[in-house]
Amino acid sequence: MKDPLQTAVEMALASGRIQKDSLKGDFAIHHKGEIDLLTDVDIACQEMIISVIKDRFPEDDIIAEEKPNLFEGDRNRWIVDPIDGTTNYAHGYPFFCTSIAYEVKGTVVIGVVYSPIMDELFVAVRGAGAYLNGNGIKVSSVQNLKASLLSTGFPYDIATNPDNNIDHFVDFLYEAQAVRRDGSAALNLAYVACGRFDGFWEIYLNPWDLAAGALIVEEAGGSLSSISGGAFGIYGGGVIASNGLIHEAMTGVIKKGLPSGRNDKMP
Repeated sequence: MKDPLQTAVEMALASGRIQKDSLKGDFAIHHKGEIDLLTDVDIACQEMIISVIKDRFPEDDIIAEEKPNLFEGDRNRWIVDPIDGTTNYAHGYPFFCTSIAYEVKGTVVIGVVYSPIMDELFVAVRGAGAYLNGNGIKVSSVQNLKASLLSTGFPYDIATNPDNNIDHFVDFLYEAQAVRRDGSAALNLAYVACGRFDGFWEIYLNPWDLAAGALIVEEAGGSLSSISGGAFGIYGGGVIASNGLIHEAMTGVIKKGLPSGRNDKMP
């Protein structure tokens, strides 16, 4: 029987090799939107991953960023972002990763995030902890929001969407020690898990941005909620992730800027 954990790790490492090799040369850049990019490298990584899954797990569903997706059915499901941080990749900014999760009966049980430039492999298995390059990791012990380093991201329609996270960003600039915005939600979540960040929030995210990193945070002892502080789900559209100790404080700051009637469904 094929091992989904081993397969996820193999695919993430192989995707990282493609990214590193292609970063040295020329590759085509396409526009899915005004500022939403897609490269030939995204496509190559995704095609490789899908090919491996179809060969080893032909009965499973696959959700991936660069393909049409159906979010129905009860089969086991792979959730794939071939390059999380494509804009960074396209500009040669070395902060991007591959994110792969495995969902069984609606529950994510495996999460793998690989950063090829740093050669850092984050892995979590539900109930078995979270690891960075084979060593156990845990969230930070920072207890005060004012002493916390946070990260976030912004939606691609920032210019036209009034719910664009700018107000929350400004609020946290006053309430936290510092805030970073570096363009990869999956890596931001992994960094919360290993204590580099104390918290992360983002309003609009897709399952492939969240699934692997969220499990890694959970297995590292962190806390997760919806953007409004309710129950977290990878199909909910947003997340607050933290070391748990500052979660209530983060939720309070975000609630100040939430529009009335906000729901946590994917836009």
